[in-house]
Amino acid sequence: MILVTGATGHIGNVLVRKLQEQGRKVRALTWRGEDASSIRDMDIEKFEGDVLDPVSLRPALDGVDTVYHLAGIISIMPGHNPLVWKVNVEGTRNVLEAARRAKIQRLVYTSSIHAIKRAPHGVQLDESLGFDPNNPYGEYDRSKAAASLEVEGAARAGLDAVIVCPTGVIGPYDFRGSEMGEVIRGAAEARPMFYIEGAYDFVDVRDVADGLIAAAEHGRQGESYILGGHKISVRFMLETVREATGKAFVSIKIPFSLAEFAAKFTPWYYQRTKSRPRFTPYSLEVLQSNSDISHAKAARELGFRPRPVIETIADTVRWLFENRRSRAEA
Repeated sequence: MILVTGATGHIGNVLVRKLQEQGRKVRALTWRGEDASSIRDMDIEKFEGDVLDPVSLRPALDGVDTVYHLAGIISIMPGHNPLVWKVNVEGTRNVLEAARRAKIQRLVYTSSIHAIKRAPHGVQLDESLGFDPNNPYGEYDRSKAAASLEVEGAARAGLDAVIVCPTGVIGPYDFRGSEMGEVIRGAAEARPMFYIEGAYDFVDVRDVADGLIAAAEHGRQGESYILGGHKISVRFMLETVREATGKAFVSIKIPFSLAEFAAKFTPWYYQRTKSRPRFTPYSLEVLQSNSDISHAKAARELGFRPRPVIETIADTVRWLFENRRSRAEA
């Protein structure tokens, strides 16, 4: 039996699909009352629990041999967020302790490329840089780094645990609409698109799921593996969507200085309107940061091979239109 925490998220629901295709028995840990529509039609066991409630984790791990721990909170807002830290760090501690008590055979933790120490342009980012819990760029980055260090500590203490660090994840089955997923959706629907000059390393969610499974099967205890894809610009992404749909849309480049000025006020707007953050100083920093990222270690030890990004974008556009039709028919 395999337990997947965070099974309803983008990576989580694709991982569950992959495991189900392999004929594996899967138990999905879902938060009480959360939207589980992304895994609604899957033939898996759904178990309500909470990574912040150690008592609920005990029965969730009953009969489990492998744990994929993906549950967490992503935030691109500035400032301290107690819930982000609590879920990402304390929740991971609880899962590690429950896994230790249950004597599970292997735990795979999904961290993030943002947990790894930043490096200046001209320096390639890889696993040797280590995790940085003092990262100055965001609470999410610090929390994922701290959680990753907890996993490393548990591995040194004997738990058979492995860490994977995906880069920017895009692809189909993005039910909740990730930040870049909404960019692709807007372009696919031929809405006017505003963008800034910038680029990052993006990886297909299906390749990340394959990498997680490979890490469970071949990863070395206590090691971390970057699951990266290809460095592309936002402009390239928009142009690729245009080619995939055949639809023309207006794309307007915003000067970086103007975007930087506007980003000072967007967090206030999101807090006042309680709307989902899309554009903040953090997201701006990511697109301008060093994205020369190596996944050579994962390729060498896990057989990780990311597909062409053009294929990812085309499949994402196709899924978006098919999913829109299915919702209209429901």
